[in-house]
Amino acid sequence: MNMIGLGNALVDVLLQLKDEEILTRIGVKKGAMDMISEEQMIAIQSSNLDLERTLTPGGSVCNTMRTLASLGVNSGYIGKIGQDNNAAYYEKALKAVGVTPYFIRTDGVSGCCTVLISPDGERTMCTFLGPAPTITSSEISEEILSGYDCIYIEGYLLVNEELVKSTMQKAKKLGLKVALDLSNFNIVNGFRKLLEDIIPKYVDILFSNESEAEAFTGLKADDAVRKLSTMVDISLVTIGRHGAFVASKGNIVHVSAEGGLPKDTTGAGDNFAAGFLYGQAIGATLEQSARIGSMLAGYVIDVIGPQIPEESWEQIKLKVKDILN
Repeated sequence: MNMIGLGNALVDVLLQLKDEEILTRIGVKKGAMDMISEEQMIAIQSSNLDLERTLTPGGSVCNTMRTLASLGVNSGYIGKIGQDNNAAYYEKALKAVGVTPYFIRTDGVSGCCTVLISPDGERTMCTFLGPAPTITSSEISEEILSGYDCIYIEGYLLVNEELVKSTMQKAKKLGLKVALDLSNFNIVNGFRKLLEDIIPKYVDILFSNESEAEAFTGLKADDAVRKLSTMVDISLVTIGRHGAFVASKGNIVHVSAEGGLPKDTTGAGDNFAAGFLYGQAIGATLEQSARIGSMLAGYVIDVIGPQIPEESWEQIKLKVKDILN
């Protein structure tokens, strides 16, 4: 299958914290994702110039599309960006890994996510969305979608209800599968009625972590994944160091987590999704697909940032072959 993603186009600036004093100072909860203004973003980044930092194209679905491209899948990405240096960097970086960008450009500063990485690897995200969530359904043409077999949409876009519903409707009309990531338990709590409407109608593959799944169903992960699978073809619930559950048509599979003590958990779920979607794209079983996802998540938590280093891919592709045999 050819895969296209729709998400918030954000450049990630990852700061490695020496301690967690800054989290208290700026008033954010460790592990949370808080929305901030352009002024707050500038203040956080400029007041911590002594910290080691990494710049990378971000947004959860973008991370997934980049990994899919590295696995050899024909991948595209739809997002909205500004006219600044970050926008130029973003587009160049996607093309460099083989992702086809379908960017809508507007005046101003592009969105940016400042990722504060605690010494234990946990990440706290301070997100300035910029123009990212202002895409309109009219800016996503059927011509673009018709070149793909599956669209992967991030839950953060649910703030733009018309965009999400219209895009899902277009995708289903054109015969695409629809995959959705719930993204954050706050999104689930804030948009429950919308999710209860669109998931049974349009979604084929539903990704969540245990907190998101529990927020939506009121159940623990193993029971939640079963309940969610009654609404979609395939449901997945990741459970951190305990691995992940996958359910489809009454069958439940558990896969173990891979990797050691995390340096940075940024991108773990995104790479798990990429591995699973890759497996489904090539006709692998649910278990094989989830094992590929778990393996990729294990690689990405060993580095700073959401992307697996280029030098790891030869070994990864050998492991994928082993899983598929």
